[in-house]
Amino acid sequence: MTDVPTTRLPNTELARAHDHGIAFGEAVRVWTKIACLSFGGPAGQIALMHRVLVDEKRWIGEERFLHALNYCMLLPGPEAQQLATYIGWLLHRTKGGLVAGGLFVLPGLLAIMALSWVYVAFGNVGIVAGLFFGLKAAVLAIVLEAVNRIGRRALRNRTMVAIAAAAFAAIFLLDVPFPAIILAAGLIGYVGARSGSAAFTGGGGHGLSKGAVLADADSALGEGVPEHARPNLRWALRISAVFLALWLVPVAVLVLAFGTGNVFADVAVFFSKMAVVTFGGAYAVLAYVAQQAVEHYGWLEPGEMLDGLGLAETTPGPLIMVTQFVGFLAAFRDPGAMNPYVAGTLGGLLTTWVTFLPCFLWIFLGAPFIERLRGNRALSGALSTITAAVVGVILNLAVWFGLHVLFRQVAEVRIGPLSLDVPRLASLDPVASVQFVAAAIALFRFNLGVVPTLLGAAGAGALWHFVA
Repeated sequence: MTDVPTTRLPNTELARAHDHGIAFGEAVRVWTKIACLSFGGPAGQIALMHRVLVDEKRWIGEERFLHALNYCMLLPGPEAQQLATYIGWLLHRTKGGLVAGGLFVLPGLLAIMALSWVYVAFGNVGIVAGLFFGLKAAVLAIVLEAVNRIGRRALRNRTMVAIAAAAFAAIFLLDVPFPAIILAAGLIGYVGARSGSAAFTGGGGHGLSKGAVLADADSALGEGVPEHARPNLRWALRISAVFLALWLVPVAVLVLAFGTGNVFADVAVFFSKMAVVTFGGAYAVLAYVAQQAVEHYGWLEPGEMLDGLGLAETTPGPLIMVTQFVGFLAAFRDPGAMNPYVAGTLGGLLTTWVTFLPCFLWIFLGAPFIERLRGNRALSGALSTITAAVVGVILNLAVWFGLHVLFRQVAEVRIGPLSLDVPRLASLDPVASVQFVAAAIALFRFNLGVVPTLLGAAGAGALWHFVA
């Protein structure tokens, strides 16, 4: 027997072969399917993409998929949507990235917009109020489950536990801004990994299957680097200019035309800033949004923030779509001379635009340089430490939600530099407490899943309001 030599195509021919091997129309259908089934938060969405793209379609290999995921986890914003954009770009260039990332957002955008209209029109009607009452208690259990799930993966040693505890104390007791916590954690992890400390080694991930894997060489994309995936300074400058203009010009126009204090200008500036600093996934983002949108801007109440998260949990697409609900309510309640529903719709669309458009910029600008990040121990350490800090931030979100869901009265107490939210024990809501315990049992004991738990809690809330 003689070995048959393997023929390797040059990069330009390889790129053309990829386009012919994976039809763009077929890719659009696959991305549409993924978008419509993308329930369950980033972990579920990433697992769905892995199953479809790696296991079923065999378009991309295991190692390349995980490498792309690790890169997206280094970025601010929703890593699942960015991962879809990255793989779409890798398969079909810029148009593939735009289609994959855009379709990933579209079903959630339409669903949240429709539900926002229903919320402001009928939210105080008995059965609708009951539905949202049940959702709030279940969302609290879901956030706690996220703390448990991410904590098991991220807190691998005492150093990471200490990082999480420090992050919780910083945001809960000292009101340290979320971006400052993430920046500090990243610097600590980077320096620690550069020093060779074992406590800071390791990476992220979402618990993907460790069984039989598809080698990159056996995938449709192959193990070579397509021509468009090579670093190109001229391309980087051009794509940066285009997307920076699409992102920041509308923000500048709103600020110059209306000034700070106008709801549309404030929404554009706040969510643009959020798009740059919100590392760590959707739940960490919500801690920052809740802190600012509720307590600083006064756009909505704590319970309404929970309602929005419940809507985002039960609709397809990124959980960060809850920001569209926040922008909708902000503009709806301060419409100026506009019809409130028109203002709310524009506020929601503006929020979505400035939240997700930067995600395309991060991918199209940075993805060609991704190979330079492979195996970088210092960046891996920074990611691991940020993930540990995010556990503390999400725990703060769970405590904050819990105080406002389970108790009717919460007071802020200041002791020197410390700021504490202290509930009145006599104001404990027994019905909300029972619903929270039931949702927690469904999630932790019976592994019922997010969507069935939310639907059951919403039904129980509506039933209670009907009986009461």
